[in-house]
Amino acid sequence: MTSAEKTITLAHGAGGGAMHGLIDGLFLSAFGDMPLLQKEDQARLPLAGLQARGDRLALTTDSFVVSPLEFPGGDIGKLAVCGTLNDLAVGGAVPLYLSAAFIIEEGLPLALLERLVGSMAEAARQAGVTIVTGDTKVVERGMADKLFINTTGVGVIPAGLSLSVAAARPGDRVLINGHVGDHGAAVMLAREELGLEGKLASDCAALHTLIQPVLAQCAGVRCLRDATRGGLGGVLNEMAEASSVEIRLNEQDLPIRPQTQALCELLGLEPLLLANEGLAAMVIAPEQAEQALALWHAHPLGRHARIIGEVRAPASPGRLSLLGPYGGARLLEVPHGLQLPRIC
Repeated sequence: MTSAEKTITLAHGAGGGAMHGLIDGLFLSAFGDMPLLQKEDQARLPLAGLQARGDRLALTTDSFVVSPLEFPGGDIGKLAVCGTLNDLAVGGAVPLYLSAAFIIEEGLPLALLERLVGSMAEAARQAGVTIVTGDTKVVERGMADKLFINTTGVGVIPAGLSLSVAAARPGDRVLINGHVGDHGAAVMLAREELGLEGKLASDCAALHTLIQPVLAQCAGVRCLRDATRGGLGGVLNEMAEASSVEIRLNEQDLPIRPQTQALCELLGLEPLLLANEGLAAMVIAPEQAEQALALWHAHPLGRHARIIGEVRAPASPGRLSLLGPYGGARLLEVPHGLQLPRIC
């Protein structure tokens, strides 16, 4: 990769000198971890010590196609790291390793790619995980939309820990760690075609350091999910259906920023169905709810944590309901399609 090159060309994916220059000069320079520097076709990871940390491996994979690539509070690189780590964290796993595969459209500015890769490397460094292997493909103009990233994460689940979307019980409490819908609202505002302005930022963040202390000290945690596509309403509907219970939220307890609420009212959207990228929903035994809340309040990502509802045993289970300020309840169902495509 030379300073004269300003954009990605098909040569960067052809297996020759241009591709090796891109890999060595950009990806290896940014990520720079030993398994990558060995330049093998696979990452070679030590097994020693893993059994002492847990009794199961957790594996997850995710693809990121967000538009625009950069938005207030994050970008596709940071999102690819945090989103995959959060899928591990809500299963109780301690994240260890990531892979990263890039599908790049011909013509992508190299300066933009450098920023996104640098953001990805910084997010991994801050989260304490290693990017150990990867892949790069370049496709012709019009065959993709600038850049897509796929990441796979590996973690270790501590012995004796068992979380399940089907484990919610009547009487349990529902907690979240922050504001609802920030990511979806921020990405909407960043899309030029909407012609809207605002000061919202995505909540994109890696949640494992928020979650692990609660799991270590509160044996009553039943379910954990990160509220991404489909938002908080989507994951709680999933929990209610899998557990054959009703989950009832108090609308007055939901932390929604006024800007997000105003945007949703303008566009006719439901805030609880907007995507988040730094919001965890936890169902926990009632006697440990306050302890878990205090642990979250002590963490920077949990300063705005709240208990927002409870699990009930209804006549017709498998639903999410919201109790309004005047005592009336309404059902919140997941729509057939997405409120907003290309959100992550």
